[in-house]
Amino acid sequence: MNPNLERLHPYPFEKLAKLKAGISVPEHLAPISLGIGEPKHPSPAFVKDVIADNLDKLANYPTTKGTDELRSAIVAWATHRFDLAPASLDPNRHVVPVNGTREAIFALVQAVVDAGKPATVVSPNPFYQIYEGAAFLAGATPVYLPCDGGNGFIPDFDAVPESVWENCQILFLCSPGNPSGAVIPRETLINVIELADRHDFLIASDECYSELYPDEANPPEGLLQTCAAIGRHDFKRCMVFHSLSKRSNLPGLRSGFVAGDAEVLAGYLKYRTYHGCAMPIHNQLASIAAWNDEDHVRENRAAYRAKFEAVVPILREVMNVDFPDAGFYLWPETPMDDETFARELSARQNVHVLPGRYLSRTVNGHNPGENRVRMALVAPLEECVEAAKRIVEFVKGFKQ
Repeated sequence: MNPNLERLHPYPFEKLAKLKAGISVPEHLAPISLGIGEPKHPSPAFVKDVIADNLDKLANYPTTKGTDELRSAIVAWATHRFDLAPASLDPNRHVVPVNGTREAIFALVQAVVDAGKPATVVSPNPFYQIYEGAAFLAGATPVYLPCDGGNGFIPDFDAVPESVWENCQILFLCSPGNPSGAVIPRETLINVIELADRHDFLIASDECYSELYPDEANPPEGLLQTCAAIGRHDFKRCMVFHSLSKRSNLPGLRSGFVAGDAEVLAGYLKYRTYHGCAMPIHNQLASIAAWNDEDHVRENRAAYRAKFEAVVPILREVMNVDFPDAGFYLWPETPMDDETFARELSARQNVHVLPGRYLSRTVNGHNPGENRVRMALVAPLEECVEAAKRIVEFVKGFKQ
């Protein structure tokens, strides 16, 4: 077996299951899960219709690069959404459709990392665990940059020693962040691009929450948008990941794309051709329909907005919690340690959240996720409000 498999940590939800093993939940209270970031809003009916109308395409092998029509639809969406210069994003060179960002991120690291020399993969901390796992299995060493309330939950790149950048081959960004929802501003992205040029590493920006934001007039900036703003129309050393999972409530479609540096994407596509990651044709046709429609996305944002506006004021009675810049998570401080909070909340109120330390690593004695929990407001509005009320009751009762 690959010895790097031994380096992998248990996934956060494995740790959560172990934490809650043996507890008894109150049977008179219906379970409410805020722990898993799986969208629960209805999938668009028109997308399901496209799949149903094209099941005959199951008889055809898909190509790894995807259809011309899908790549063109992706380019049209990204160009409009991120204010890119016309024709700067070439559907034949700058875009590869993928089966969701999770497998795409993992594949990128395997294709890019040169383990024949010292290799680090730098990521925020807390982080999406695929960043770390992909690094381990590529033979690289993860380096974690703390994201605390004091730095707005965005890494302080100016405080990173030069020695960290010397062996960096990939820097992961997550904006809007998981779990904080923090959006990285343009000035910081420009700084990161300058670092990448100076030290010759790839920036991999995970932007799968980019379409869930509270202000319709102020969408989060993406890395390619920053490239366009500074005239970097070749997107050199820059790569972004996008998905229909959160934007369109289609996690089961497994559809997204990677876009950016054409030279890197050429090698990435070669890797994927051998890896066998082609998206089924009926899923490609459904994806075209989803990328071409914004009405359902605006409705989706409105539904999340309503939940945040209802839940945050309730929770503030007993917790320090802020509205996120974007995304569908809350990242509140807990009035006790995060594991105790999660376990006892399940046992006493049948409400389930994820301890923050399970999304982070302890570095130099500090874990930025400790004494926080991640709450995914994916359940219906009424359930989210009910969960918030139970949390208030739990905290008040626990103090007594």
